Amino acid sequence: MINKTTIDLVYEASRVEEVIGDFVVLKKSGANFKGLSPFSKEKTPSFMVSPVKQIWKDFSSGKGGNVVAFLMEHEHYTYPEAIRYLAKKYSIEVEETQQTAEQKLFNDDRESMYLLSSFASSFFKNELWETKEGKSIGYSYFKERGFSDETINFFKLGYSPEKSNSFSKAALKNSYKLDFMTKTGLVILKNDSRENLIDRFRGRVIFPIRSMSGRVQGFGGRSLSSYKKTAKYINSPESDIYHKSKVLYGLYEAKQSIAKEDLCFLVEGYTDVIQMHQSGIKNIVSSSGTALTSDQIRLIKRLTSNIVVLFDSDPAGIRAALRGIDLILEQGINVKVCTFPGGEDPDSFAKKNSLSSLKQFLDKNSKDFIQFKSQLLLEDSNNDPIKKTTIVRDIIESISRIPDPIKQEFYLKSCSETMGISEEVLFSSFAQYLNNKSRNKSKIKLTSNKVLVNKNDKSIKNNDSYNLEKQIISILLQYGHLDAEYEDLVIKTNENGDILEEFEKIKSKVYEKIFLDLQEDEIEFANPIFRELFTKLISAYQINSDSAINKLIFSENKELSSMVADLIMETEKYFLHSWETKNIFVKSKTHEIGQLVSETILALRKNLINEKINGLKKNLIIESSNNNKLLEDIINYNMLKKIVSNKLNRVL
Repeated sequence: MINKTTIDLVYEASRVEEVIGDFVVLKKSGANFKGLSPFSKEKTPSFMVSPVKQIWKDFSSGKGGNVVAFLMEHEHYTYPEAIRYLAKKYSIEVEETQQTAEQKLFNDDRESMYLLSSFASSFFKNELWETKEGKSIGYSYFKERGFSDETINFFKLGYSPEKSNSFSKAALKNSYKLDFMTKTGLVILKNDSRENLIDRFRGRVIFPIRSMSGRVQGFGGRSLSSYKKTAKYINSPESDIYHKSKVLYGLYEAKQSIAKEDLCFLVEGYTDVIQMHQSGIKNIVSSSGTALTSDQIRLIKRLTSNIVVLFDSDPAGIRAALRGIDLILEQGINVKVCTFPGGEDPDSFAKKNSLSSLKQFLDKNSKDFIQFKSQLLLEDSNNDPIKKTTIVRDIIESISRIPDPIKQEFYLKSCSETMGISEEVLFSSFAQYLNNKSRNKSKIKLTSNKVLVNKNDKSIKNNDSYNLEKQIISILLQYGHLDAEYEDLVIKTNENGDILEEFEKIKSKVYEKIFLDLQEDEIEFANPIFRELFTKLISAYQINSDSAINKLIFSENKELSSMVADLIMETEKYFLHSWETKNIFVKSKTHEIGQLVSETILALRKNLINEKINGLKKNLIIESSNNNKLLEDIINYNMLKKIVSNKLNRVL
């Protein structure tokens, strides 16, 4: 565990503009820096870095945060990996908290296994390039597959000699322990004798498998022997550093392209990934020849919510595609399927076609999973009504796995059009299926033609309220400590007892104005993150603690710190609008703050009143016995709405 003191030193030393400048070309723009987004394709810079606040914001993708958040987003480091990267960059010694003997032993063992795997990767690579056997067998094989020297080096491809103990001897000679050699599966101990060591990958070309952070954690080996009893492909066995169900081949090499393209192509084999990458399709990974798992899909979901599954057109490839689709749907990911012409696979097809032809084929032939399933299954049905019924039920079962009810409705309608079944019958069948499986009863209601989200589901945001709450937090973060001037409505009576409405100018701290107005109306934020931020900010301002506010930016809670950075930069954008590029000179920000505060609070009040009126109107339809009272309440709230609207119009 990294010591808290080390983390504090890292944050103090790190300069966000220096760190990001290693990955993005930044140009000075006033007090900030600007550059092209590293997360999306754009021609006009929308990526902003603030040296003063030590945060960044990418307006094209919506991402933002502190220096650690950037490394986690761009390099896909874990939090500790990002801290260690920064510590190394700024020459800070990493101190760790005391671990138990068991924890230390476990971590030491894992580190030793990683070091051994790194040595093995270097050994196999050296054998490929520097030995006669490696060149004539391994290198020749890769060249026959059409791989360039640059590609072979990029993927760290290698070769393990035919001799049964070449690697074992080299590892022992370099002081690596036999225990870790067997734990990683690189060496097999025959008859429990040190004299009978056998290299697992002997006589095979080697494909190193790297973690998200780039560390070698396992290997795949392909035999070049024609001996039938020899397995064509073998992988490292399960170990403390390698779990095949949680690994995707090529993920480290593809992660930045996947994030930037917001799309991941998924294939079956190592050579499929390498050939497609060499052809220019870099956002591609492989399930390493194993059945796709939920853990593997979650790795992709960290980078994108869009997957295109690329499989051979043979029956085995198609069955694999069908199995994987349902697992992908369960993770809430958008999935398409693309199959290649008969006899082709991604490797062979990429080798024969140019990048433009390849992209055109993928765009044209990537089908929505409903289209893919229905077309595939209909080909086998021969218009048999019973078989078609089975197909529809199969598609319904797939749709039921989707967690998003809005997507469910979309796919049900798509299925209705594709299969020629009325929406009413299809929705009814879907409802029956859900009831039989007792799934999602609390979250999904079905009518004859709609799938509706349960109104009691608090995860659904009211867009108006959400945006207004977000703006209030933004204002507090940027300007809570400043004095501002506001127009406030004061109710007075004259000598005749008539009620008069007058506007008076008052001056107070921004945070005081917001806090008192929300307290007066007993308004509590609906969004839990905004609610937490509001409480922390008000407390910080009340004790006049700037450090407490800074801690929100450098919070270890990634979601919280990213939200804070987003909100600050969004407020910057609200005022800037790039007027300076058009030679339009606006007033200072502080001049407009009072108006912005009043406008936002009034808009929130009006929105809440609207919600109350709508609720009363619904009750009016249901409760016929209490109509008079409900009508009276509706009239009163409408009068209140009119007053708030008048105030809002005056402010605007």
